[in-house]
Amino acid sequence: SIFSVTLLFLSVSSFCCAIIRPPRDGGIRYRGLTQEQIRSVQILPVDYEIEYICRGNRVIVGPKVRKCLPNGTWTDMTQHSRCKKKLYIGALFPMSGGWPGGQACMPSAQMALDLVNNRSDILPDYELELIHYDSMVSACGDESVRDLMIYLSDFCRMLSYGSSSPALSNRQRFPTFFRTHPSATLHNPTRVQLFQKWKWTRIATIQQTTEVFTSTLDDLEQRVKEAGIEISVRQSFLTDPAVAVKNLKRQDARIIVGLFYETEARKVFCEVFKEKLYGKKYVWFLIGWYADNWFKIKDPAINCTVENMTEAVEGHVTTEIVMLNPETVRGVSNMTSQEFIAALMSRLGGKNPEETGGFQEAPLAYDAVWALALALNKTVAPLKAKGRRLEDFNYNNHDITSEIYRALNTSSFEGVSGQVVFDAQGSRMAMTLIEQLQGGSYKKIGYYDSSQKNLSWFGNDVWIGAGPPADRTVVIEEYRFLSQKLFAAVSVFAGLGILLGIVCLTFNIYNGNVRYIQNSQPYLNNMTAVGCMMALAAVFPLGIDGHHVHRSQFPVVCQFRLWLLGLGFSLAYGSMFTKIWWVHTLFTKKDEKKEKKKQHLEPWKLYATVGVLLAIDFLSLMIWQIVDPLHITVEKFTKEAPKEDLDVLIQPLLEHCSSEKMNTWLGVVYGYKGLLLLLGIFLAYETKSVSTEKINDHRAVGMAIYNVAVLCLITAPVTMILSSQQDASFAFASLAIVFSAYITLVVLFVPKSRCL
Repeated sequence: SIFSVTLLFLSVSSFCCAIIRPPRDGGIRYRGLTQEQIRSVQILPVDYEIEYICRGNRVIVGPKVRKCLPNGTWTDMTQHSRCKKKLYIGALFPMSGGWPGGQACMPSAQMALDLVNNRSDILPDYELELIHYDSMVSACGDESVRDLMIYLSDFCRMLSYGSSSPALSNRQRFPTFFRTHPSATLHNPTRVQLFQKWKWTRIATIQQTTEVFTSTLDDLEQRVKEAGIEISVRQSFLTDPAVAVKNLKRQDARIIVGLFYETEARKVFCEVFKEKLYGKKYVWFLIGWYADNWFKIKDPAINCTVENMTEAVEGHVTTEIVMLNPETVRGVSNMTSQEFIAALMSRLGGKNPEETGGFQEAPLAYDAVWALALALNKTVAPLKAKGRRLEDFNYNNHDITSEIYRALNTSSFEGVSGQVVFDAQGSRMAMTLIEQLQGGSYKKIGYYDSSQKNLSWFGNDVWIGAGPPADRTVVIEEYRFLSQKLFAAVSVFAGLGILLGIVCLTFNIYNGNVRYIQNSQPYLNNMTAVGCMMALAAVFPLGIDGHHVHRSQFPVVCQFRLWLLGLGFSLAYGSMFTKIWWVHTLFTKKDEKKEKKKQHLEPWKLYATVGVLLAIDFLSLMIWQIVDPLHITVEKFTKEAPKEDLDVLIQPLLEHCSSEKMNTWLGVVYGYKGLLLLLGIFLAYETKSVSTEKINDHRAVGMAIYNVAVLCLITAPVTMILSSQQDASFAFASLAIVFSAYITLVVLFVPKSRCL
């Protein structure tokens, strides 16, 4: 035939191509040749085309058609053509919606898929093909639904590149789930590390009420509790954060962790600006995956200007998973992270990365494809030993599922996002980048490796104030002490009063043999003088406080006050009361007045009466001291702000002598003493017209009782009311004691000295 003659001619010509071997599991389709001719032909003419075909359900990978060139070679001979079994990878990429992350992640995944398919050492018998859909998820949706995943055939939820919800770490709910995107809880060890670095033990949180943030916050709460850090305020909101931000301000939140999406972040910081919850007193911790200019984006949902937002966000700290390897290392794909970015930019056609959704997460999508390919490659041999193949997978075949799970679980390779390793829950282990907004742009200030517990700190953090702010308003405790000038002045009067008492006592003893003095019952007057001196001595412990003695010694001072006042009152007032009592008893009945005057007043009865009054006081004080001893109590007052512009408050404190049932004891003592004072006034009034030589100074005693009773009845309730004002309380109490003692000594002893 003519074709045979042509072939014969070509056989002696140099312009022809030798027949090449077909790919494994495939063949070649020759156009215009029969089977017999194909067997006999060894060369083909220039421009002749052959087509590769594969047997079964395999597909050709590489050039499918080759053409004979004039130089005697076939086209595309540098590219191998192979017959491979198709493995379909289903993927969800959000190309639109609240977070269009698929815009960069899908090209990244496809780029990895092309490289895997061109590798002869990875799945040489298989061709991976991506079947993708636009998930059109909302950024505010439930993460268990919106998570972005790659899965093998029907093996749903096998591997995810964009899931961060902590709920997906639950192996009981998601037994075969892996992700190259770390769990959102990976931020928390970094946050705790920073809290400890800056010596904060009290933080606050505000979150958007979605599952991912609730789970993250629950994990943070557990971690800070273990670290001895308190979450003092925990606020949440659904769409409007205004009330939550106001509550943060009202409850004095200083170190605030914010968990919300980018759109809600703008709403939050607009309210932060309005409430002035920013500046040198505050630190905000945010998620680092917002766009770098997120606070400058015009948002109709807020009524704050770009300048307002820029002012409010300055200085905040972000934590973000390291998604791009900072080191220049060639990983499993023989590509550095810098080369990956350049290749991705080329695929995106020069689009602005800041305007391309998912650009930050693109390395995770790239490594997810590699993780899946390497895991599938690792399962081929074990499955072949069991007489199975990857393409045999179905829902009922648990052997293949287990092999794929085992391969993914033991994954460990260097990717463009860093070392790819999964923990027991299938979550990616990764480093965390720490950044701070300085002058309107983010600056790297450190890295934290939670697996190694290693913080790499650059030391370039910047603060509006002198350094990291305090985690709360610093409260300085300041004790209120008695005015020393007042204490000194009253002490001088009390000392002079004691000196006067000594003079009066000496005078009375020295003139004890004088009949006029004897008729005034001098022993009772001596008791009065001693009682006045004891009461005056009580002024000194009454004015002693923490300014003079240590807190451990203060209860002793309290006991001295109580005993000196109690026994001094019993001696001084009790001796005067005894005189009035017996004068009234013996000389106020008209029928027996003449007879009584003839009676002799036995001194022991007077001493016995004083003894009874003294014994009652001594016994009651002893019971009080044993049953319910006095101790220190500290009264707190309203916090005060200093005049200086300092982030401190003054907490005024005042020490008191008190006991568990102080009011009960005071009620008993004041009730008993009050009745005694009122009875003394009554008796003094009843005996004002009595005249007797046996107690010749009873009128002076009555006058002293009037003054003492009035001063005591006025001073006791007033000092209780003024107990929170240390100067006024001391002044009333001490001056009442001083005046009572002075009046008593002067009224009783000055007339006697004048007489003599």
